[in-house]
Amino acid sequence: MKKPLLALAALALTVPVAPAVADDHGDHSAAPALADVLAHERRDGDRARDQYRNPAETLAFFGVEPTMTVVEWGPGGGWYTRVLAPYIMPAGTYIALNSDSSAAEYPSRAREARAKSWTERFKDGLASGMGVDADDVSAYEIDEVPEELEGTVDRVVIFRSMHGLNIRNNADDVLKGLRKLLKDDGMVGVVQHRAPDGASYDDYGARQRGYMRQQDVVAIFAANGFELADSTEVNANPNDPADWEGGVWTLPPSLGFGRQTEEEQAKHRAIGESDRMTLLFKKAD
Repeated sequence: MKKPLLALAALALTVPVAPAVADDHGDHSAAPALADVLAHERRDGDRARDQYRNPAETLAFFGVEPTMTVVEWGPGGGWYTRVLAPYIMPAGTYIALNSDSSAAEYPSRAREARAKSWTERFKDGLASGMGVDADDVSAYEIDEVPEELEGTVDRVVIFRSMHGLNIRNNADDVLKGLRKLLKDDGMVGVVQHRAPDGASYDDYGARQRGYMRQQDVVAIFAANGFELADSTEVNANPNDPADWEGGVWTLPPSLGFGRQTEEEQAKHRAIGESDRMTLLFKKAD
């Protein structure tokens, strides 16, 4: 589901532990209200998806506060960036992280060049959309994060990206790197397309459908020094059977990448976006 960053124009397993209450992290007087960020005109093209992505409820569950240091993993098309950056940057620290571009193989030189210019393109796009200087935007590939950031991060958020990390076999390296960045009480919030109850690993682990089994996501985190702290059904969609032959990309917003008839598109729009797990992880002892 991930796409290159768009210019930010005009900009079943639950451990019932509540998220840690954050300390006072900074000057709240400079922090904007999340409601104002969500209502801003820069989100006029994004707001229709709020009913499926529930940004206010999701960020509240993750315990994200505007004075925190927050890492967004793999911003992709920038939908959540247009919420997080304006919410966090005035009084906290927003950091965008992406994969190590030198560790991948590319089908063309053009694709390689685009991947390796991600940091600069992201900074420029965010700066343009928010009216700030690109030098004030923090964005790094995972292998280039400055050492001084280790142990400084309050929250990492990973939206609909775990399937990509899993299929490319780099989830372990990324999660180990993210764990180093977190404070002792730092946490990781995950939203991920969810495979149906009773799904087999052969269909939803080894095979790329975009959906993952919740037990597999929890296991990946456990293998890298995390434990599940809490979960919520705020992003669940019981209308999604999650068994599409074409994977999660059958549903909005992808709608089969233009290969569906108008009738098929109407059917899938009526279902809405995918059924999603929403999980919160903390460092394991």
